[in-house]
Amino acid sequence: MKSSKSGKVMHIHLPSHKHSPPTVNAIEAQLIKKIPVVSDFPDVFLEELPGLPPDRNVEFAIELVLGTAPVSKRPYRMAPDELKELKTQLQEQLDKAHHLGVVPPSLLRRKTKVVRVCVDYRPLNAVTVKNKYPLPHIDILFDQLGGATVFSKIDLISGYHQIKVREEDIPKTAFSTRYGLYEYLVMSLGLTNVPAFFMYLMNSVFMNELDKFIVVFIDDILVYSKNEKEHEEHLRIVLSRLREHKLALENINPMPSSASEVAFLGHILSAKGVAVDLSKVEDVLNWKQPQTVTEIRSFLGLAGYYCRFIKDFSKIAKPMTVLT
Repeated sequence: MKSSKSGKVMHIHLPSHKHSPPTVNAIEAQLIKKIPVVSDFPDVFLEELPGLPPDRNVEFAIELVLGTAPVSKRPYRMAPDELKELKTQLQEQLDKAHHLGVVPPSLLRRKTKVVRVCVDYRPLNAVTVKNKYPLPHIDILFDQLGGATVFSKIDLISGYHQIKVREEDIPKTAFSTRYGLYEYLVMSLGLTNVPAFFMYLMNSVFMNELDKFIVVFIDDILVYSKNEKEHEEHLRIVLSRLREHKLALENINPMPSSASEVAFLGHILSAKGVAVDLSKVEDVLNWKQPQTVTEIRSFLGLAGYYCRFIKDFSKIAKPMTVLT
């Protein structure tokens, strides 16, 4: 990805995404000890994506509301240290060949003190036709787990970056920086329809297995079984599906025995059932007192995520609900 002096974006066409040769990396070696079936799928586990994703039957599209167009904005003003970090991260992305390079990016400092580039796609999202594909209700997903004692949580490697943006929609992803104009060739976090589209893709990949021994919420995948022998076969099927659709994994987090627990979607799963993740409870307890309607809605959204564990939650929350 390069930006010409005229301000136009110069596209560098990269070779198609290909899985690495079937060699065992460090992560996979550890997994083989825990999950022997992993040794049959060395091509599914990658340490990083090697290039652009393969061509698929579906690509991420950005349909605009009739009569509208994306809004161009000047880059946000940044401090010298922020500009240095921005330049570094842009170059890292170019080196990895995940995307090329109009909305300005900003730098987001996470709790881990890691700084990440965050593109403000709100102007584009405002004129984008919304994808109405439904996301599953969390409670319904957990209802499928009755009788399961063995679980494995599957992590895709940069899941969104494994899906191409439709060719004619690439210019719509443009964002401007002090160092030029850039465009994404793959799905980017922040685009309004990305979660719905990825949910559609995952449901399509695992349609025959959904609610039998696998549940999916966007890019969070959980395989569940009644015993370890059954679980090995289920994992084999899931890994075969991922290989078939050329989707790469970063890791599998197994819960190999009924005495263990696994965290999934803000909950703790075990042979005993579903429980609240105590680290999330801390977030509720430490929440600052809401001062605006928006802040009240945010708090109710977080607290309501665990309403199934709170008797008469709607009555308790009513004094705050009426304020919204």
